[in-house]
Amino acid sequence: MNKAAQKIQWLGECEPHNFPAALSYLTLIYPPAIAKGIVLKLRAARVVEFKAKDIFRASAQSLLGVSNSHVERDRKKIKRGEPLSPILLVRDTANGKVVIADGYHRLCALYTFDEDALIRCKISDR
Repeated sequence: MNKAAQKIQWLGECEPHNFPAALSYLTLIYPPAIAKGIVLKLRAARVVEFKAKDIFRASAQSLLGVSNSHVERDRKKIKRGEPLSPILLVRDTANGKVVIADGYHRLCALYTFDEDALIRCKISDR
């Protein structure tokens, strides 16, 4: 395991701006009323952990490279030991995948240090 990955610091709870960001994204995928309901469930969900590689596999998303400015910003936070906000996930069983509602760039940054890193997240069913 990379030493930087061992130093990953997490906030105890998601930052307030994570939920409106998740709503904005989810409203592109689901009708607004469903998206709002999902965000309410995410707000109430407890924080859990999953491996970075498993989240990527379940989401079917591709990994953004370190040349992405948001990924690089989050990599710098990790190196400085700044705490990260847990990511927000949605189980979309109808489509057989996990939707990364918020935290995609953080996940990409963490993965570059250690694909087995435990990622703090909140997850809700659709």
